Amino acid sequence: MSFRFLRLIAAFSSAILFLAAGLGSAAGQASSSSSAQSAASSSNPVQEKAPLLVDPAGPTISLVPSESVFLMASALNACGYDEGLDQSSPIRTKVREEINQALARSEDARNARDKVCLFVAQHRMTGGERDVAQYISLALYLTPPPELETSADLAEMPPDSTQVVEIVPLLRQFVSAVDLHGIWLSVHRNYDDDLVKLHDPLYKAIEGTNLYLRMPFESYSGRRFVVVMEPMLSPRTVNARIYGTDYVVVVSPVDGRIRMDDVRHTYLHYLIEPLLFSRANAIDREQPILKEIREAPLEFRYRSDTVALTVECLIKAIEARTMDTGIADYKIPPRTDRSDLPRFERERQVVQQKQEAIRQVAVHHDQTQGFVLTQYFYEQLIPFEKDPASLRDTMGEMVYTMDIDQQVKRARQTEFDKQADADVLTRTKPHKLEGLDLAEAKLQAGDINGAGALARQFLAERTDSIQAVADGARANFVLARVAIMTGRPSEALTRFQKTVATSKEPRLLAWSHIYLGRMLDLDCKRDQAVSEYKEALENRDGEQDTRLAAERGVKAAYSVKGHTCEEDDADDNPGAAPANPGAAPAQPAPKPQ
Repeated sequence: MSFRFLRLIAAFSSAILFLAAGLGSAAGQASSSSSAQSAASSSNPVQEKAPLLVDPAGPTISLVPSESVFLMASALNACGYDEGLDQSSPIRTKVREEINQALARSEDARNARDKVCLFVAQHRMTGGERDVAQYISLALYLTPPPELETSADLAEMPPDSTQVVEIVPLLRQFVSAVDLHGIWLSVHRNYDDDLVKLHDPLYKAIEGTNLYLRMPFESYSGRRFVVVMEPMLSPRTVNARIYGTDYVVVVSPVDGRIRMDDVRHTYLHYLIEPLLFSRANAIDREQPILKEIREAPLEFRYRSDTVALTVECLIKAIEARTMDTGIADYKIPPRTDRSDLPRFERERQVVQQKQEAIRQVAVHHDQTQGFVLTQYFYEQLIPFEKDPASLRDTMGEMVYTMDIDQQVKRARQTEFDKQADADVLTRTKPHKLEGLDLAEAKLQAGDINGAGALARQFLAERTDSIQAVADGARANFVLARVAIMTGRPSEALTRFQKTVATSKEPRLLAWSHIYLGRMLDLDCKRDQAVSEYKEALENRDGEQDTRLAAERGVKAAYSVKGHTCEEDDADDNPGAAPANPGAAPAQPAPKPQ
């Protein structure tokens, strides 16, 4: 291995952190199933399971009823839950009447009802929809009757659901005593009718969002977006939740309509979060902005997490650009005389200015709420709308070209509101990273030694299971990048080669070949490097960054500043002076504050 290669590999290492964000998106999106993840910390909680109604083999997007949610919501109605009753579907009144008739006929039913209601009264927190939300969270994890049991261990369920899990045996008795399953069967046809009414508007909203972002309707590697329709709940509220990588929205219809804006807001999270999680390292440049929004009425996660803030700001910008302003678009009348076109054009511009003024009011409100990047993304979306490229393809440019100083100044000049708007979206709990997910996160944050220690510990404790072999490839991939960043190119080559030999994950394979190609280019072995880039093209994961990196490698040799393969042989002499003796060694990205 030439001295030139050893000298330049440190410069190459600075690029590693950028890929750490892309490949490390799994750390924020999903967890490995290997039991060896206890290597991080045996005290970390078990990863949440998805709710029972989220079918891994089902459609990516679905609109469904849920008997378990119906049973829980009906029990709450029997205990005085009247919120939104005056606006609710007739189904709600019909079910309440049937429950009352059952209660009138049976003392056992009344006793069962009283036990449920006593529990609800004793576990009241705020007296509002937050109380109801914890029961809906639990209902999503209940099996159908007659068993009516939790579908996951308590450690695998959201904390708010476990706070009221003791209601399950009481609910089971109540369901049996009033034959609530029979009532469900009697109204199920009404549910089907409402689902038919909601289907087209829901999918029209989703399709319209996809068209605007130019992101075709597609599956996201096992991720699901589920809309649950439940008329027994108040139509005034929408219960939207993120369970790991699955998104669930519980809604109640009114006259065949639901609060589509809230559903669409959750769907935008579903679409956009993976795009920004994969660029977490670049978004970390926004850290100075967080200091300027400390007085904003934001949840802590927005004031402390640049990715969460950026996601929400982009979504709010999209919502402002696509909002219904209440002013119809101006259309020039057909068969218009050419001489009248200037007048019609002026009238069209007046209409557009009025629409823009309304949108700017919405953007200003979001800015004063603390979402201080909304205006930036709003401005970026204007040229985006005229470009045929999708948001997936232009997202990187939006993030990487952001003038941070300008956004800091804008945030500093913003006078924030005193009170925050309600957020439709509820996250079940912060994702607890462990094992290789934690190693990836540490690599993103610049903790190279910590990432390497976790990956080595994982390899030392892994079993011989198929999953452990797959995760072993991922551990070697982490260690290969660590080796480059700590000046150990020989180990990096070996680790990348082990990843290629054992992994079946397209992204790991492709980027291992890309890294091998770049290292070979730096060692002036161009033919071998091209072979690696071509292998990457064969194994690529369908992501644009992978394809572009591999294609660039085939077209031109990878290089860093000061590198050339036409240097004198003396340059291979270990005693020779570096080409740029004043250059500072590559530094890892700063840790999040």
